[in-house]
Amino acid sequence: MSTRIKHSILLIAATGSLASAQVAPPASTSSPSPGAKNQPMEAEITPALDAAVSSGIEYLVSTQLEDGAWESGRYSKNVAITALSCLALMADGHIPGRGPYGETVDRGVEFMLDSIAENGLISSEANNGPMYGHGFAALFLGEVYGMTPGGDNARAARLHEALVKAVRLIEQTQNEEGGWRYNPVPYDADVSVTICQIMALRSARNAGIEVSSEVIDRAVEYVRLCQSSDGGFRYQIGSGGSAWPRTAAGVASLFYAGIYEDDAIDKGLAYLESTALPGKASATRSHYFYGQYYAVQAMYLAGDDHWELWWPAIREELLALQNDDGSWDDRSVGKPYGTAMALIILQMPKRYLPIFQK
Repeated sequence: MSTRIKHSILLIAATGSLASAQVAPPASTSSPSPGAKNQPMEAEITPALDAAVSSGIEYLVSTQLEDGAWESGRYSKNVAITALSCLALMADGHIPGRGPYGETVDRGVEFMLDSIAENGLISSEANNGPMYGHGFAALFLGEVYGMTPGGDNARAARLHEALVKAVRLIEQTQNEEGGWRYNPVPYDADVSVTICQIMALRSARNAGIEVSSEVIDRAVEYVRLCQSSDGGFRYQIGSGGSAWPRTAAGVASLFYAGIYEDDAIDKGLAYLESTALPGKASATRSHYFYGQYYAVQAMYLAGDDHWELWWPAIREELLALQNDDGSWDDRSVGKPYGTAMALIILQMPKRYLPIFQK
């Protein structure tokens, strides 16, 4: 049975949790995936959370443009924001052909497929670093491809071709250090753009697309070199100090590259818990949703006490930040972006998206 069809069957059979689902780790995995480390906690999903998610999804759906895209703040028809918005809906079980908002996601898929250049770059008219958008867009397409039945139809063929092209572009633009930067050229790198490409590659590989293990191994080495002695992560090798949002991205990078037990992960998690625990630490609000998007993934994948500590704290903080119209504010990027990120975070316990299954 293909990975794609298997994920679709798991989703259809799910009644609220896919915690038992397993995905094959990349070739560079150094130890077994810790699937048993993150069993559902009691009252992970509360009535207040359900109500907040429902309101947030209604807001997000109401802001989709006719061509399937989303815009947010100064970012018009942006592939990254469109990808994140669709992922937020998919995290609630809405996929093309299934769910009340399956058609909404389907329009997002069409926008994405129409935004692919011949070289495989997925971009739109509002780009703030094309490789950011490309990474999120490729992740979205990988999740769609992995969650919908295959079959010999035109859509499946288009998805497959697009995803293969997107993956090859990522592989070809990795720089000599092992990372990626804003533009699709192998000249520079930073940990923020690099995590986007690692997640896209992991999603594609989960869905059955061939991914170079050498590319993953080189990415791991790059991420390792970005870690500081305090356990936090720098923006680039030898550049700047530690910060909690990029630390969350660094730890998540190692997990998605298939590294599950490592001193670098332990130090990174400790740094996050001491500097950015919601409600306890006085973390900077800069890049808040970006940082929490990766932090909650890192804590979920770490499992055990890390998840039990972080999840209730970020859940309550996000519920308190929601606006009356169901949205969440992000001062830099806008409401649709903040809402999509908040919804993805809040729906982690549903365990629907293959990328979040262990």
